Amino acid sequence: DALPIYGLSVFPSTMAAAAAVRTLGSKLSKNLREVRIHLCQRSAGSQGTRDFIEQHYVELKKANPEFPILIRECSGVQPQLWARYEFGREKNVPLNNLNAEQVAKALESLVNTKP
Repeated sequence: DALPIYGLSVFPSTMAAAAAVRTLGSKLSKNLREVRIHLCQRSAGSQGTRDFIEQHYVELKKANPEFPILIRECSGVQPQLWARYEFGREKNVPLNNLNAEQVAKALESLVNTKP
């Protein structure tokens, strides 16, 4: 259920995702060299990924202005989060049917991973 905060209806998962994004702050560039998010513009499986981008991309980019955060939309693609580390090493996490909070947790886990 939505929580009334400052006259707005905010869902707890949205608040948890925002907290996870704030925790990341400018830590993206500590271990990572690039983040890529692949998603479909319309599919139900990409809805949480779209929500995450709409709600948190600006905040992430403001905290990491020089860090490449790439959004790749393609019709019918399964949503995935790719992280590129030093020496071209990459890891990915499938995001299909995840909500915005789960997408934030997936990003947090890749940020905290040392390849």
